Amino acid sequence: MRIGMILDEVFPPDPRVENEAVSLIKSGHEVFLFCLHYDSKNTSDVINGINVKRYLSNKIEYKLSALAYTFPFYKILMSIKIKDFIVKNKIDVIHTHDIRIAAAVFKANKKIELPIILDLHENRPEIMKYYPHLSKFPGNFLISPNTWKKREEQFILKAIKIVVVTTLAKKEILNRLPIKDDKIIVLPNTVRKSFYENSIQLEFKNNYSNHFTLLYIGDTGLRRGLETAIKAIAILKNRIPNIKLVIVGKNTTDFVLKELTQKLNIEKFVDFLGWQDQKYFKSLINSSDVCISPLHRNLHHDTTYANKIFQYMSLRKALLVSDATAQKEIVERVESGLVHQAKNVQDFAEKALILYKNENLRSKLAENGEVFVKNKFNWETTSTSLIKLYDNILD
Repeated sequence: MRIGMILDEVFPPDPRVENEAVSLIKSGHEVFLFCLHYDSKNTSDVINGINVKRYLSNKIEYKLSALAYTFPFYKILMSIKIKDFIVKNKIDVIHTHDIRIAAAVFKANKKIELPIILDLHENRPEIMKYYPHLSKFPGNFLISPNTWKKREEQFILKAIKIVVVTTLAKKEILNRLPIKDDKIIVLPNTVRKSFYENSIQLEFKNNYSNHFTLLYIGDTGLRRGLETAIKAIAILKNRIPNIKLVIVGKNTTDFVLKELTQKLNIEKFVDFLGWQDQKYFKSLINSSDVCISPLHRNLHHDTTYANKIFQYMSLRKALLVSDATAQKEIVERVESGLVHQAKNVQDFAEKALILYKNENLRSKLAENGEVFVKNKFNWETTSTSLIKLYDNILD
């Protein structure tokens, strides 16, 4: 089968898209990936067997994407490119990633009438409520999360199948829309075996072996809870003199976190490393003692997994996570870490102190997580639901 994946981003990187495509190729399908480029000369490429087809975009289109459901311009511009992609590559099934480009996909497919699979990487209408630019003019006037939610529901009803990240996300959709249970499949953001089995480890320039290190990897937007971790360091530095909070990632709101660190006079205890190439993740995780995910609670975080927690587990690290429902459920079930109340600085500090004082506990939690990922919850195991979907899609 010739599968046409639609992504309105540059590629690479996108681990979920790549993981899905590679698995489908290994099961005998051909995968063609529609994506964008802004200055690359290579419009076509083959990456891990994926036939990558890049379409030229620009800053104006990029800005219009935020207004995808305010004005029709983005939908019209993208639908022309998508239709060209579908026809030229003789696509049999369309697999669209997320809802920002979904309207353009359905418009492009109007006369072609191919089956469309909608892959919801996240609950975007809910998480949009926490975007900084939507809290002030003109964003709060031009962009409505409620409108995006209504459009998401229309796409869910129109698509032949829906793919979500967790069982909780599936339940949330079933509770608000009249669709059958088997229309939705769950495909978690687990890690591929190559992430932890690859013997090559590129050493990162900083060495934290002489510190008790708490590590965070990922987007550093304020909803990710890093203010809680930073405030906790101000408490913990008096109990753990060699403590270090290492933050790998970036966001436009990083100035808030850095100003907080300065205000608390804890600059020497917190390292902001910015975004780093994934090739260094293994080294960074291995040089840490505890890995964290202090997410705030909201409908999105409560129904999704951060891929980082499985990367942490796969490399045998104990976790300290907030009580956002999805990650709390899996960490407690696997017994791979401790859970703190979201936004509760004192609770975060107390749980971190427990892990610091009890190396045997850290080791046991880390072992549980590693066994779980390697035996039950890696991409090669969980992707069977996607393979089964495509084995039966044309039926």
